[in-house]
Amino acid sequence: MRRVLNIGSINIDYVYDVRHFVRPGETLSAAALNIFPGGKGLNQSIALARAGAPVFHAGRTGGDGRGMAALMERAGVNVDRVDASGKNTGHAIIQVDEKGENCIILFGGANREMDRPYIDRAFDGFGKGDFLVLQNEVNEIPYMMELAAAEGLYVVFNPAPFGPEVTRYPLDLVDCFVLNEIEGKGLSGREEPEEILDETRSRFPRASVVLTLGGDGVLYKDASTALSHGVYDVEVVDTTAAGDTFLGYFIASLAAMKPIPEALRLASLASSIAVSRKGASSSIPALAEVLSADFGLVTKRD
Repeated sequence: MRRVLNIGSINIDYVYDVRHFVRPGETLSAAALNIFPGGKGLNQSIALARAGAPVFHAGRTGGDGRGMAALMERAGVNVDRVDASGKNTGHAIIQVDEKGENCIILFGGANREMDRPYIDRAFDGFGKGDFLVLQNEVNEIPYMMELAAAEGLYVVFNPAPFGPEVTRYPLDLVDCFVLNEIEGKGLSGREEPEEILDETRSRFPRASVVLTLGGDGVLYKDASTALSHGVYDVEVVDTTAAGDTFLGYFIASLAAMKPIPEALRLASLASSIAVSRKGASSSIPALAEVLSADFGLVTKRD
């Protein structure tokens, strides 16, 4: 089993249940407010750990986020590299509508306080064959990619949230992109899923591309393989951590040297379980539950 270093965000999620997403000029009453630990980095580290990967998290929190490291540690994440910042912990304001869909406002806070000496310390002990997982919720992404490439790590990049700065990163150093349709469109300039895959592969031929499509499942493409997998028959309650759960299980499967079809199957099962529950990290299933799941496959793209 290969080791995984995740240098990623740690957030406090404020989740509001609403009838519909608030519109410009509208004041909308929320049916409920729930406060959860979150951040794509934290969620993905917990998913990696629950999927069985040896995962080491590096990230920063403020004084209001002291419990986050303990939460990750209880899930099996090594948190020796989690550090304190003078800024508030990052947070997200999340609306979840009656269909279980979400929209998110993100505040970076301590997540944007990465400096190069800290990053160098985070990389200490990692080298060729290990994995680096990155999202776009922290700063100094280009430096991390360059350092990982120089040390021989396998670089996984989830460019979320997508912004114009992403196109200026040294993306030719990425070994695996994990994208949803919004991120895929931003990266490739294309609309249709197959075109997103083809254009991204054309621009970055060394990389494999995983494109998640919500209710339409997932597409995968690398230099020699094109695959798809569907979703499973569950009631969708909250999609907040679906993508993070998928990424964690998919990369944990790669770290365990599982074949790509099996990695897609496990990741799809895990994310289907996650969307059937409220919350972010709290919705991510353990591997034993995923392995025992018996859902019908309801969508498979040809």
